[in-house]
Amino acid sequence: MSTPRITLAPQAPEVITAELNSTRLLDPRGQVRKELMERAVAALDIHTHKITKRDRMYLVDFTKYSGEERLYEVDLEGGAITLMRTCHGRGSDPAHSGYAREFGNTPDSHMSSVGAFATAGASFGAQQGPNVLLDGLEYSNNRARERAIIIHGADYADPSFLAREGKLGRSYGCFSVAHHDLPRLRERMGEGRLLFAWA
Repeated sequence: MSTPRITLAPQAPEVITAELNSTRLLDPRGQVRKELMERAVAALDIHTHKITKRDRMYLVDFTKYSGEERLYEVDLEGGAITLMRTCHGRGSDPAHSGYAREFGNTPDSHMSSVGAFATAGASFGAQQGPNVLLDGLEYSNNRARERAIIIHGADYADPSFLAREGKLGRSYGCFSVAHHDLPRLRERMGEGRLLFAWA
């Protein structure tokens, strides 16, 4: 009997998720919100021209409080999930409640964007230092490069800030992470992997 294969033809998110779960045991502990996982797996299918690496993907659940671990590294081959924290934009949370309420794609809005991004490799910027570049793949985030939306380390994403303030600080729309998480992400994200953010 032949082993089931994952087809790249467009399918409903729940169909793709069922197929992936049956062959790769994605998220057996149910750590990721179902809708987020389904939309991310559908994005893998849709953006085949940009998402060329299928060993792992990255998800961000903006429904969660900023102090929670809401950035997921999902191993698409073994099913393991690694959790980290990430910030949202100050324009998405003007009152600094810890919850992102609004999302946008407009320059200088300082809002977080949602949808599918393709990682574009490790880089180094004059302002934020070491980072990971991102290309937005959808109307909701296709100005990511213009807006300089990247993944970078920040003091306001570190555990010491969380312990003091009870939540993370806010970025200008970037996916800021703790300094100790950035080296892992720079090494493992590389180019051509999916980052999918949703709320």
